[in-house]
Amino acid sequence: MQLETRRLLIREFVPEDIARVHEYASDPLVVQHMIWGPNTLEDTRSYVELTRDMQLEQPRQGFEFAVVLKADHVLVGGCGLHLSNPGQGEIGYCYNRSYWGQGLASEAAAALLEFGFNELNLHRVYATCRPENTGSAKVMQKLGMVYEGHLRGHMRHKGKWLDSYQYSILEEEYRAQR
Repeated sequence: MQLETRRLLIREFVPEDIARVHEYASDPLVVQHMIWGPNTLEDTRSYVELTRDMQLEQPRQGFEFAVVLKADHVLVGGCGLHLSNPGQGEIGYCYNRSYWGQGLASEAAAALLEFGFNELNLHRVYATCRPENTGSAKVMQKLGMVYEGHLRGHMRHKGKWLDSYQYSILEEEYRAQR
């Protein structure tokens, strides 16, 4: 399976992607707001294998994709859509910091919304970010997602309780923007 935008190929992960994924997944700055990482090489191998297992699910509940620049075929990050309650899905993304600030996360996430609403017939797509992750919040806002609230101390990671901001977009809101 593959999605395509003006600048990006959004495709399934393959084992040959491990080195490029590890470049960003092991970077402490990249993962500072994530609930995983920084990855060891074995962590990254396990993640890519997990994405390969998702590809075989029937019915498929998780979609993790490599984000590749069309111009030079360089893998610059990853994005995903995970189905939850009937008709709902959660999107997420993570990019090599060398490619931050170029609108790639917004472009790929927009493709995930299109896929979720047009191919999977979702009713609602949501996403969360840590409050200090202003870049991620800006991506969600750019997509037309609505701020739903501040989830206080709702998850524990590395010995600390973390807060999140939650955003969502409903199918009718998505269609009204098009």
